[in-house]
Amino acid sequence: MYVRIPVAVTLFAALTVGAAAQTPKKAPPAAPPAHHTVVTAADLKWQPAPPSLPAGAEAAVISGDPMQAGPFVIRLKFPDGYTVPPHFHPTTENVTVLSGSLAVGTGDTLDAAAAKVLGPGDIVMMPKAMHHFAMAKAATTIQVHATGPFAITYINPNDDPRKKTTTDAK
Repeated sequence: MYVRIPVAVTLFAALTVGAAAQTPKKAPPAAPPAHHTVVTAADLKWQPAPPSLPAGAEAAVISGDPMQAGPFVIRLKFPDGYTVPPHFHPTTENVTVLSGSLAVGTGDTLDAAAAKVLGPGDIVMMPKAMHHFAMAKAATTIQVHATGPFAITYINPNDDPRKKTTTDAK
């Protein structure tokens, strides 16, 4: 009888230790983010849009760097009548109209009659390499979020403002 008790105790102890070893351990809690970022409209630093866009637009970077690999968010202001001729990007472009009115369309030619007019809160998502164009129907502010590096290729090379000379603008 004395032999059975130590064997039972030893067996119980072995099963308990084995079960404890198989119990998954809880992972430590995730570290909180280093910080969050708040950007108010007053914080934006507007400057002339890059030379890859027709003259007259203004741009403000909210986050990221559009010229580097990775996500970015920018805002663009277009005057009434501003047009971005048919073009495409190597990455998906997501545009939200914040104010004003923006007409957007797809294709290799600017067809105002086929464009869809968007207002504040409306969104357009253009997959990479989709040929599209945009026209401001009023003073318009948009927000673009995409993955950099930002690049734009105009369908008609003559529409590319980077290739225009000062005599072309006259």
